[in-house]
Amino acid sequence: MKLSVFTVATPDLTPEQLLSTAKAAGFEGVEWRYKSIPEELKSEPLSFWGNHLCSIPEHGSEADWKFYKDASEAQGLQILSVTPYITAGDLEETERVLKAAKYLGASFIRLGVPRYDRTKHFNELFELERNYIRDAEILCKQYGVKGLVETHHVTIAASASATYRLIEGRDPNAIGVLFDPCNMVYEGFENYRMGLELLGPYVAHVHMKNASWTQTGTNDDGSAVWSVGWAPLKQGVVPWKQVIDDLKAIGYDGWIGFEDFSKEKPTEQKLHDFVQYVRSLL
Repeated sequence: MKLSVFTVATPDLTPEQLLSTAKAAGFEGVEWRYKSIPEELKSEPLSFWGNHLCSIPEHGSEADWKFYKDASEAQGLQILSVTPYITAGDLEETERVLKAAKYLGASFIRLGVPRYDRTKHFNELFELERNYIRDAEILCKQYGVKGLVETHHVTIAASASATYRLIEGRDPNAIGVLFDPCNMVYEGFENYRMGLELLGPYVAHVHMKNASWTQTGTNDDGSAVWSVGWAPLKQGVVPWKQVIDDLKAIGYDGWIGFEDFSKEKPTEQKLHDFVQYVRSLL
């Protein structure tokens, strides 16, 4: 398996710093966060989803993207993914991202998935996503870039089986799954191997981070209140040795992507530690 870094988890590094650190640590690929930083956020503290130094601005041109392509190539790092935040059903934006991904030589983009917050019926959201993925598949084949649906909490793709329902029948050469066991700590847990076996050829990429649950109080009825938050890789709920073994069991030999949101160590140290830890599990 090869190792990549998703730049959402490196908000305090410039692209140049990220690429040189990743190369020195032993990474082989980079997943570029594709998100513009609004002017009002640029004076805020650096954060994973706010003010961010390591993102490709949206709605750029080849001239804007060339820097990221050349800088990645100079370090000998493959651009694995262009990872945006697309609204489910937005084919116009999906095609814009695919154009960027094709120019950059990326293998994947992340497709949009509807959030589930009880304001719309699941069946309505399910139909929207099925139709979107059907149409996105056509675009992905046109551009030669695979579209991934990520297992993600607070969406209708929170588990492997829920994700499978969305992509069932689609061409796994064009549509795949970004399997994220840590997101399934928040919501959507299923036996890892069972989920991987179900997804089969759709498993295209894996993100690696961790999270844990803690009791934070009690409700008025005396029942416990629990909350979940990010944790260092070795201290969270996800048993990564088991996940790696389960990936091997289904014959997965693709990429493992760094997406560590814990804050106990500097970013550079986390990148080096990640490579050492994953290599020890393989």
